[in-house]
Parts: sequence; C-alpha cells; structure tokens
Amino acid sequence: MELRQLRYFVEVAEREHISEAAEHLHVAQSAISRQIANLEEELGAALFERIGRNVKLTPVGKIFLEHTITALSAIDFAAKQVEEYLDPAKGTIKIGFPTSLASYVLPTVISAFKKQYPDVSFHLRQGSYKYLIEAVKNRELNLAFLGPLPPKDEAIATTILFSENIHALLPANHPLAKRESINLLDLRNDHFVLFPEGYILHQVAIDACRSAGFFPTITSEGEDMDALKGLVAAGIGVTLLPESSLYDTSERFTVKVPVAMPVLRRTVGIISPTNRELAPSELVFLDFVASFFSRLSQFQ
Repeated sequence: MELRQLRYFVEVAEREHISEAAEHLHVAQSAISRQIANLEEELGAALFERIGRNVKLTPVGKIFLEHTITALSAIDFAAKQVEEYLDPAKGTIKIGFPTSLASYVLPTVISAFKKQYPDVSFHLRQGSYKYLIEAVKNRELNLAFLGPLPPKDEAIATTILFSENIHALLPANHPLAKRESINLLDLRNDHFVLFPEGYILHQVAIDACRSAGFFPTITSEGEDMDALKGLVAAGIGVTLLPESSLYDTSERFTVKVPVAMPVLRRTVGIISPTNRELAPSELVFLDFVASFFSRLSQFQ
C-alpha cells in the first residue's frame, strides 16, 4: 500500500469522479484507475461502485476513507514536525486567545516576533476562557493566551507574562469621569454592562463588586469587547475591563478610571500542555514571548 494510492483514493472519494480527480492531481485518468484497482485488490474489497460516469463509495469504502484521512493527516503532521525540527524559523504556530487580549497584547507580540522570525506563519483562534483551556487539553491547540491564568492543573503548564489592573470604563459625561481614581463602591447605584455569564470577565466583574460590598445591576450584555465599549460610550452603563484592553479607547466618548479600592488585578500568561511536546517553532515562540514581556517590565 502506497501513499500515492491513498491520496488518489481520497481525491476520487471526495469528488466522486475519476476524471475530475485526475485533472485536479495532474495525472492520467488511467493511472488513477490502475492505482485504485491495485488498492482494492490488496484490500480484497471494492471501495467504489460505478454509477454511470460517477463513482460512489461502498460501505467498506466509507470506513476505509475515514481511517485514510486520519492516517494521511498524521503523516502530513509528522512531515511538518520534521521540517520544523530542521528549521524552526519556518513553522506554523496555532495560538488561541480571548477577546480581551485581541486588540493590543496579541498584535504587539506577534508583530515583534515576526520582525525576528519573518518566515513563521500564524493560525489564530479566538475563543472563550473555558474553550481555550479545553482546546489545549484535547490537542486542538498547543498554545493559548489567557487572563487570568487558570488554577493549577496537572494537564496544563502556565507561564506568567505580566499582571495588570482592572479599570472602570465610564461614559465621558459620568459624574466620576474626571476623578483620578474611584472606589468601586462609588458605582453601586450604576447600571453595568458586562460580558454574558460564562465569560471569565463577567465573573471577574461580579467578584470585584461583591468584594466591594454590592452586587452589580446588569442591564446589558455584549459578547465582544468593542460592543461593551460601545454600550458604555452610548451611556447605557459602566463596566470593568483589563487595562491592556483599554489602550485604544477613545476618551471622547468614554473614560478609563483606575479603581483604588479594592485593588483589582489579573495575571496574563500563556498555557501549554504537559502531556506532549511542543513543535520547535512553538518552543521558539514561547521563549520569545516570555523574554519579550520580561524586557518590557523592566521599562515600566
């Protein structure tokens, strides 16, 4: 059984037409037909049934296709790993990230990394806090930025990059907008706009308000950072957001105000699996990110 036969088989199965598969693969139709016949002879079973000019998978063919796709994916991944070991500066890095790190932290880090490793490609996946943790555990991702970092978990390694304050974001015409800082209790009578329940920043805000002695009145929710900022700008309510997500906030419509009491902070870092090795390019990126924020903190 040859890789060529398996690739021909998958192409024909997906197109259900031998001549179209041959055209896409730039090989003769007779070559594909011969290789499929050899594969069926070796397996001792028909993989296709001919219906006019088209072909359809037999029940056995459907089973074989499922496993063939898995096997070819594993082989392609292995070849990619070998290529990266030979030259880690030319890999593809798949990274997960939450919305709170999308506007400043992620683009800043990747921009700096690309200056040093211009041939590395990125595949970015945005997701919720719980999704990103599970994605690293179940092999969908190897690296994910998170804030705050999750509790200790034997399946996950955590690397702290920095910590930051949680600020209040107020409409520009809010009575407290010109304060240098506020006590969170000062907002007890305000309407809050938050991420929906289940989002980590929703829980961060709820816990912060409870620690200040009140439960926030939530009047609106938004699943996107820009949507929340828009609700605050429209005067719908106030919110609590990490400082790094507010670097691009327009003070014409909203004002970020530090919270003096209680002091609200979160850790930001990157998680990776403990039960499998990272690809060489991923290790290079992880080391770069840790060094990048270490250097950055020296100038703050």
